[in-house]
Amino acid sequence: MSVLNSAAPIQAPKAHDSNQHVFQMTGLGCATCAAKIEAEISQLEGVQSAHLDFVSQRLIIEALNPKALRQITQQAGKIAARIEPGATVVADASAGSATSETKSAPARTLRLFLFGIGFFLLLLAQFAPLPAALSLAMFITSYLLIGAEVIFAAVRNIARGQLFDENFLMSLATVGAFAIGEYPEAVSVMLFYQIGEFFQDLAVNRSRRSIAALMDIRPEFANRVTDDGIETVPPEQVSIDDIILVKPGERVPLDGTVLQGRSALDTSALTGESLPRDVEPGSTVYSGSINQSGVLHIQVSKPFGESTVARILELVQNASSRKAPTEQFITKFARYYTPAVVFSAAALAFVPPLMIPGAIFSEWLHRALIFLVVSCPCALVVSIPLTFFGGIGRASRQGILVKGSNFLEALNSIDTVVFDKTGTLTRGVFSVTEIVATGALSEASVLETAAQIEQFSNHPIAASIRNAYGKELDPDLIQDYHEEPGQGLSATINGRSVLAGNSRYLLSQGIQHDQVKALGTVVYLAVDGQYVGHLVISDQLKPDSKAAVKRLRELGIRSIALLTGDSQPVGQATGSELGLDTVLSELLPHQKVAAFESLAAARTTQGKIVFVGDGINDAPVLARSDVGIAMGGIGSDAAIEAADIVLMTDEPMKLATAIEVARKTRTIVWQNIIFALGVKAVILLLGALGYASMWAAVFGDVGVALIAILNATRILQHNN
Repeated sequence: MSVLNSAAPIQAPKAHDSNQHVFQMTGLGCATCAAKIEAEISQLEGVQSAHLDFVSQRLIIEALNPKALRQITQQAGKIAARIEPGATVVADASAGSATSETKSAPARTLRLFLFGIGFFLLLLAQFAPLPAALSLAMFITSYLLIGAEVIFAAVRNIARGQLFDENFLMSLATVGAFAIGEYPEAVSVMLFYQIGEFFQDLAVNRSRRSIAALMDIRPEFANRVTDDGIETVPPEQVSIDDIILVKPGERVPLDGTVLQGRSALDTSALTGESLPRDVEPGSTVYSGSINQSGVLHIQVSKPFGESTVARILELVQNASSRKAPTEQFITKFARYYTPAVVFSAAALAFVPPLMIPGAIFSEWLHRALIFLVVSCPCALVVSIPLTFFGGIGRASRQGILVKGSNFLEALNSIDTVVFDKTGTLTRGVFSVTEIVATGALSEASVLETAAQIEQFSNHPIAASIRNAYGKELDPDLIQDYHEEPGQGLSATINGRSVLAGNSRYLLSQGIQHDQVKALGTVVYLAVDGQYVGHLVISDQLKPDSKAAVKRLRELGIRSIALLTGDSQPVGQATGSELGLDTVLSELLPHQKVAAFESLAAARTTQGKIVFVGDGINDAPVLARSDVGIAMGGIGSDAAIEAADIVLMTDEPMKLATAIEVARKTRTIVWQNIIFALGVKAVILLLGALGYASMWAAVFGDVGVALIAILNATRILQHNN
């Protein structure tokens, strides 16, 4: 582990984006400081963007020029150490830990020891019959033992031009209490503040550990099979086509194909589903799964950096870089809130004694000191990001990948949901259910000819026709092959001109035919310009599609629509069976975007419009929607790249689950906002009127922050 500072040369870690690099922070215990560090790093020359997440303690720097990254990271290390002493930037993000404690164990022990001595001296000075001078000396000694860390930090920050942080506010308030003769209160308040900070650190670190445990799916090792036997190596050292051995109870370290062995895999960490998945030779397995029974020999298909588990961890860990509007508001609010309260405190201390006859300066100064103590916004700055990060972590454990807090918050405002049909609401597993021949060819010849022309197509319908034929196809018979996306195919087979496609395609080629109404996709076939028959290919609804639509209605979704390239009878039948509001059928890929635009324009509210599709084929519509949701399936790189949210199990019901997690997250966020601001407002008002003590002010700072942090952790509990 190397640390970035002015003296240590560093090697920047690699990242998915060549200009973007991820570092791990350690010793970061102040959320306000984290915001200041982020702001200063963002202003460095050569930095396009910088994001420092206080919860995961990850620093993401996007440099305009990768060659300048070394200098940028050196400067970032200096900035972090200057703003929060003890904060360091670790060169390798994987070497650090998002759960690292803000204080080491020896430092915490020394701190508690000094607190104990300070508390003893406080009791002695308060209750023992001592001379006034000795009593004052003991109060001061106790104060310094308990608050030296805070005072030193305040003085250092003032020298650097940094005012309005919690150290400055607490030091000013307690020193002011000494100045007006409130010695016991000054020491006791500093003690209470430090105890509150101590428990706040513990709560934050506990929350970090809980979130890390929630996403603890990273395999620690791989058993690589070599000519000399089995060697245990880090997953990063395993190459494509290497053979690895996975024993019962071990986590599958890399994606691959089973060569030998049979077992059941627990994929709950990837999909949220508790039902084990049986695998055998030829089965594809994904990293992050846990082998439950047999020994498996697996041929690796992807390097670790591109494996399923690595991609999931990268997405979830980097999700906090896309802040929700509520988070952005709290960050801006904190920037203005503290200075406003400090200036209000100054006015409270000096204006009334000058304006009100008989007003005592020491009394109004005491009220102003209460203002100072309660002004720190840590309760919001810490708990709000913690809640969003916990919500993203909870969703990931249920097989829902959310790429940013902004997308999680957007799920609360959904007005319209638009579904693709094939592979989204239906299984996407087609079968030929009917073959009709006109007489020019037999039914067997119609199927054979259709299978021949469909042999180069990767469309699911083409695969179903080939599967129905079931015999080996000769590609050498095909000439002049041409595919018209979304319409059909043309080719010369054994010297005969063949067309296969939908009704519109045959009519565009001047071929008249019977219009067939069937609950399925109809593929019409023509040979040498003559219609010779058709095939009907049917799909089935997914088991949870009806339940998903019903649950979305219960959650208050106003409009649910379907876009499909299938025929109108098929689309209408699907829509009727599911109870959808709008069905638009026979859409070519480019027409889906236009249809989606018309649905978006028809909305009568300001709610979000969501599109749910099966990945890369629907990429244009996914990109256009407010929130693009892909039915990804574990291991689907295309879907993970294309969408804002990925449903790893391909289940429509997971959309409803995602909305429920989003709403629970929002509820906790607003509970914390209302609670924190409400308590602070009451204490500020009572303090200004002379009814609140310094004790109440300290509770309004660290006490409220601690309660808000504990409340934020409820999002990690599945039953709350």
